[in-house]
Amino acid sequence: MNMDESISISVLEAVNKISREAGSAILEIYQSADFAVEYKDDDSPLTRADRAAHRVIVDALETLGLGPVLSEEDANIPWGERQAWTQYWLVDPLDGTKEFIKRNGEFTVNIALIRNGEPVLGSVYAPDKSLIFYGALGMGAFKQEGEGEPQPIKVAEVPDASAEWKIVGSRSHQSDEFREFVKQFPNSDIVSMGSSLKLCLVADGSADLYPRLGLTSEWDTAAAQAVVEAAGGQVLNWETLEPLRYNTKESVLNPFFIVCSQPSSLWYHKD
Repeated sequence: MNMDESISISVLEAVNKISREAGSAILEIYQSADFAVEYKDDDSPLTRADRAAHRVIVDALETLGLGPVLSEEDANIPWGERQAWTQYWLVDPLDGTKEFIKRNGEFTVNIALIRNGEPVLGSVYAPDKSLIFYGALGMGAFKQEGEGEPQPIKVAEVPDASAEWKIVGSRSHQSDEFREFVKQFPNSDIVSMGSSLKLCLVADGSADLYPRLGLTSEWDTAAAQAVVEAAGGQVLNWETLEPLRYNTKESVLNPFFIVCSQPSSLWYHKD
């Protein structure tokens, strides 16, 4: 596949298979009898799970021949090299560090294909839940639980001002800015979730908004953004309301952002 070709179903299926294989490598460690971790040190189960998933993903993606791989576990690629990339894989082998440690199952494998800064394919797999969200440009978005049939997903309609808004908050990283944001809503239901599953709740219509008013890295969001956009939603820079884009600067930190079906005057106030 080159830059001018659409994404094939076979590529998407191959990426989902890689996500599941990486998830299996994580679960071997997560479910081991000696699981115990407080900090991410060089030989903790968390670090071993990260590295095991990373190896599975990188080795498999390289065989697809669709571009280089930037992974959280191997992120020291110089900007001088990265800025020439027009298509590449952006990977978080294990997203949701605190959820992994807490053993609540809300951690994911994230694999995205980035083309000219845009996430055009994404696979988000929660191995402990046997749950995968995936989507691609022009193909729609889907959710599959276990061995069940994939179900098409789409974002919810924007609620009106008097309706209940379901707003996603981080289970481990709620900020003062987030708490101030939700004060705008007279009737809101805060849904807590870990990892990139937060974006997927908007993608499948389970939630209306996810404001991320705190720091994240590009590999935290790219795969789920592809799913959200394939489901008809948007992931927008908080300040500009422009779509979040990737590999546009040396830093891999994201700006603050919001995930929605579309902007609403209830929450967006341009100064």
